[in-house]
Amino acid sequence: MLNELQNQTRRAFLNGAGSGFGAVALASLLARDSAAAPQGNAPGVSGFPNLPVKAKRVIYLLQSGAPSQMDLFDEKPHLKDLRGTELPDSIRQGQRLTGMTAKQDSFPIAPSMFRFARHGESGTSVSELLPHTAKVVDDLCLIRTMHTEAINHDPAITFFQSGFQLAGRPSIGAWLSYGLGSDNDDLPGFVAMISGSGGQPLYDRLWGSGFLPSKYQGVKFRSVGDPVLYLSNPGGVDAATRRQMLDDLSQLNRLKFDQSGDPEINTRIAQYEMAYRMQTSVPELTDLSDEPDHIFELYGEEARTPGTYAYNVLLARRMAERGVRFVQLFHRGWDQHTNLPKGIRTQCQATDQASAALIQDLKQRGLLDDTLVIWGGEFGRTVYCQGTLTKDDYGRDHHPRCFSLWLAGGGIKGGQTYGSTDDYSYNIVDKPVHVHDLHATMLHCLGIDHTKLTFKFQGRHYRLTDVHGNVVEDLLA
Repeated sequence: MLNELQNQTRRAFLNGAGSGFGAVALASLLARDSAAAPQGNAPGVSGFPNLPVKAKRVIYLLQSGAPSQMDLFDEKPHLKDLRGTELPDSIRQGQRLTGMTAKQDSFPIAPSMFRFARHGESGTSVSELLPHTAKVVDDLCLIRTMHTEAINHDPAITFFQSGFQLAGRPSIGAWLSYGLGSDNDDLPGFVAMISGSGGQPLYDRLWGSGFLPSKYQGVKFRSVGDPVLYLSNPGGVDAATRRQMLDDLSQLNRLKFDQSGDPEINTRIAQYEMAYRMQTSVPELTDLSDEPDHIFELYGEEARTPGTYAYNVLLARRMAERGVRFVQLFHRGWDQHTNLPKGIRTQCQATDQASAALIQDLKQRGLLDDTLVIWGGEFGRTVYCQGTLTKDDYGRDHHPRCFSLWLAGGGIKGGQTYGSTDDYSYNIVDKPVHVHDLHATMLHCLGIDHTKLTFKFQGRHYRLTDVHGNVVEDLLA
């Protein structure tokens, strides 16, 4: 009798504690489930967009490891005459260095060994390493004065992704999914893909939802096996059986929701339903057999091979056509502390053609006007050499003070170069753009006032730009 009374009391406690330990335990279990399953179409926050909409979606080509701005976009021809000389103290100004070069006895100037030329009607200066990008410069807005606060990779890329250097905050795509919802019932609103080898680790939290509901997190597409984990039915389970299982499970979950009121239960229901629909939509999305040969000529033959950067970029265009709100490609391998001339050449060969092809392809399909494309890394590279400077080799350390990034489409004015750096590409001379400014401008293009899109967590209203950020009006069309 005592045991029965204890069991009844325990059940009543757990069922009744909607805001207590029972709900906490249930939320923990559901969060674990939601990390493994994609979330479907969801409405945005009421009142958004609250500005004129120029961009409906974003494709973010994140070059993980930090491309060298001096070897790609920020030409400094006079440095050839200063090769091997010491970086002046008046330029360095006692600024912080990483532990990799702080103890160097010498900081010799390492001019780029690559030629630059001006291209397009805009006359934008671009390195010989990017011949395909050079063809689309009139569609690009090249920012030479990006700057950030982090000097090491993980906090820097976390900062770009979430507006904070510390892990745990919502990623850009999660904020957009939360604010604007999804335009597709059968695909996630936020997708992440990874290419390249080596380099810095990329953690799932970079496309996570942080303290936002888990239905807003990104879904990682893979290049081996099912594009999305658990997409295929287990052996012996056909579609009809799966449908019946989901219907029965949905009824149980709804009963539980009626008891506890936990919103994560509805997240679970929606995720299971999205996963079921994705069993049809994802194979169709990733089947490139309907792409004509001239598209593969445009993107490069590597676009036929799953897992390559070119394949992922082409897949991103297909997602844009289908209304996926935010697609982010992470390409690793740009962390060139040594052997930079060889390494950066390899990276450009893997990415240049497909990046330019995306602009051309979106444009010819009438999608560039309302698709915002972003290309860039988490910081830049030093003008001085890390390690030994030789005739045909040099390396570069991390440099957060100034670096280059480009934008295209979606409300951005193409054919312009914004801002300028000093003669050493070490400090910003004119028109700085902070990471928070980039986020504010991106949200503006999507019809969002960055100061208004907030979420209350632990007693405070948070936003992507924290308490900072200004829209860079000069970048807008």
